[in-house]
Amino acid sequence: MAVYELKNGVISIAVDSRGAELKSLKRIDTGTEYMWCGDAKYWGRTSPVLFPFVGGVKNREYRTKGKTYTMTQHGFARDMEFTLLSQSGDEIWFQLRSNEETLAKYPYDFILKLGYRISENRVEVLWQVENPGSEVLHFSIGGHPAFNCPIETDTKQSECFVDFGDVEEVLSTRISENGLATNAMDVYSLTDGRLALRENLFQHDALVIENSQTDTAALCRKDGSRYVTVTMDAPLFGIWSPPDKEAPFVCIEPWYGRCDSEDFDGTLEERKWGNQVKPGEIWNASYAIQPD
Repeated sequence: MAVYELKNGVISIAVDSRGAELKSLKRIDTGTEYMWCGDAKYWGRTSPVLFPFVGGVKNREYRTKGKTYTMTQHGFARDMEFTLLSQSGDEIWFQLRSNEETLAKYPYDFILKLGYRISENRVEVLWQVENPGSEVLHFSIGGHPAFNCPIETDTKQSECFVDFGDVEEVLSTRISENGLATNAMDVYSLTDGRLALRENLFQHDALVIENSQTDTAALCRKDGSRYVTVTMDAPLFGIWSPPDKEAPFVCIEPWYGRCDSEDFDGTLEERKWGNQVKPGEIWNASYAIQPD
């Protein structure tokens, strides 16, 4: 396990080879840290990659190739050691390959590459999923970056906002107590694109915003100004902070995948928002984080 750093004249980042996880994002001129510190009292991670599943599977089981397998929430990549592939002044790449351990619980050959590229005050998070096998690869992938919120010491989280850009409302899929998607929807009306981070906002777990309702989500100070923005092409994303803990962070999570629905009894190939890669091909996606 090792931690690697990239920096330019504006920002610096630190990435842990375990999970290829982004651990720090700082403004050099102010020293402001934007990433959550990973205090296990609230949540012991900072920005794990979710692969080959996003969310949980019903009864902790899924079916593929005529067999049933168990799987923990968000898959296994976040807990595995990645290999450093390359590092330059502004870009770094890591790799995780399928092996005997992964094949026992996920029977697909894969090569997962995770990269970070910095430019001015912007960090691109880059994903490549390569299929070195002889059959179609089925997977989900997602980000889970956690940002300090509030960012200012004299502010409460409940005084801050999430800014969804140029939309008047967002619809969120209600998550059940056992972590599965329900048929219920919550509608959040926005003021100038913003939603207050009021207490109990996450009482039903994450806000799950599906169907490409917006490509932007930002955290805002109490005056409404943005201090960190996530932009994405992902078809859905989550907004989350642990309920009833007063945890001083909020996650903005671009997803290509989602937890199972309560009534789902299908196979891996039939999971909603799943992705496929044909043998010999590569699937690419990315999102960007931009502090003020």
